[in-house]
Amino acid sequence: MNLAQIQQVSPAALAYIGDAVYELYIRTNYLLPPKTAYAYHQLVVAQVRAESQALQLECLRDCLTPTELEIVRRGRNAANRPPKRVDAEIYGRATSLETLIGYLYLTNFPRLSQLLQKLNLREAPVNK
Repeated sequence: MNLAQIQQVSPAALAYIGDAVYELYIRTNYLLPPKTAYAYHQLVVAQVRAESQALQLECLRDCLTPTELEIVRRGRNAANRPPKRVDAEIYGRATSLETLIGYLYLTNFPRLSQLLQKLNLREAPVNK
């Protein structure tokens, strides 16, 4: 895809791609040291929840360029109805992060990698 084509992609479609890219990044981040499948699942779920994604966006906000902030704004405005368990504002911020990730994945992978490395990922305790 060229930039003109990517600019025609809806924020919802960018968020769809960004969600997959973000989850793969999180899964890869927790690969070592080796864990049980259950432990992997618990760690990943804790990071891909809307609440965690919204916090990660705030962590990155000061690092974003004007273009990236515009993508974030478009993603927030395109957020659909949130699931019942999630506040609409939090859901909008999570969708914004996914939209940004999807956009950067398609347009500027080195920049995406740079931003992902700034995320504040921590290992939550796993209950068995």
